[in-house]
Amino acid sequence: RDLNSAKLYTRPLHQGSYFILITAAAIALLLILILFARLHAFLALFLVSIGLGFAAGLPPAKVLTSMQAGVGDALSFIAVVVGLGAMIGRFLQYSGGGRVLADWLLAKAGPNHAQWAALITAFLVGLPVFFEIGFIILVPLAWSLARESKRSLLLFGLPFAAALTVTHALVPPHPAPSVAAQLMGADTGHVILWGALLSIPLMIVAGIFYGGWISRRISPAIPALAGAEEPKAESESAPPSLALTIFLLLLPVLLIVTATVAAFCHLPALSVYKFFGHPFMALLLTTLACMYFLGRRRGLKGERITKLATESLAPLATLLLIIGGGGALKQVIVDSGIGSYLGKLLAESALSPLIVCFLTSAGLRAAHGSATVAIFTAAGILAPLMKQLHG
Repeated sequence: RDLNSAKLYTRPLHQGSYFILITAAAIALLLILILFARLHAFLALFLVSIGLGFAAGLPPAKVLTSMQAGVGDALSFIAVVVGLGAMIGRFLQYSGGGRVLADWLLAKAGPNHAQWAALITAFLVGLPVFFEIGFIILVPLAWSLARESKRSLLLFGLPFAAALTVTHALVPPHPAPSVAAQLMGADTGHVILWGALLSIPLMIVAGIFYGGWISRRISPAIPALAGAEEPKAESESAPPSLALTIFLLLLPVLLIVTATVAAFCHLPALSVYKFFGHPFMALLLTTLACMYFLGRRRGLKGERITKLATESLAPLATLLLIIGGGGALKQVIVDSGIGSYLGKLLAESALSPLIVCFLTSAGLRAAHGSATVAIFTAAGILAPLMKQLHG
């Protein structure tokens, strides 16, 4: 085995079985450290990466250089995407733009179709805005609708939660699908397009059908923190217009998807489409547009705009460290030759690689609870295997 290129020339049967054993043990250890030892996911990923590297026979120096390369590879793309996405969400939250869209859709839909209005609102808000921010923006509406209609909170809360959750897990520029697309070598534009399309039936089933069914059986109390009055936007200025809100919500997705369509249709000036459709540029332009339309034009000074942008970045440290930990584990799997061997084993078996990916990520999600951590970890473990398959 050449440790620098991770090319395998021979693989005795007993060594292959050993690779399977230590990989399974590494995954089990990762879950034990997170679930039972209550160790931070970043530390658990780092310790498991070191242990797996030693067990696979990598020299100590090689283990550390592999981990360093893996962290850099994982964060080189996603750190920019996560940072810009957080800024966009913060300005939409501050200005009250998300509420403008929600109020308009609810007024148009009427009380009998409030579920659908809630679902569409959450889908549009959830495309560029992180789950946590979107939920903070929209959950007061669920409280208000449940209070006014005297119906179950789940009837309105689950459409919000379903749409935000599905887009958070499937549609870049959200962190988890962005990392998975990068590690798997997928085109971000295609992932956005198919992820958004797949989100539609999933959120309808979970938010509308299941939400309607379970709301007839369970009616949780509106939480005390809802208060007597709905919270207002932080900004004292009038909220942005509906058209501007929709434009800013869809702008990054439209830019990225347009570049994908241009490449598929072989349009002239393709390099221009690719430049503005790259996630970096699409999110940067949207961030600058939010700063101008939701900040400068609404009377905010440069110092306040900078403060809002800085506030949005503060909670990202843990997220980025976990992403880096997943990248370190991935690189150890690659450089040790485990990924190459298990990938070839998977290619020769009758087991569908899609089922392997699904069961691994679903198991991690059930064990840890965080979709983001589950997707990072599963993609880090499985990307080296999947790259051995054709197509």
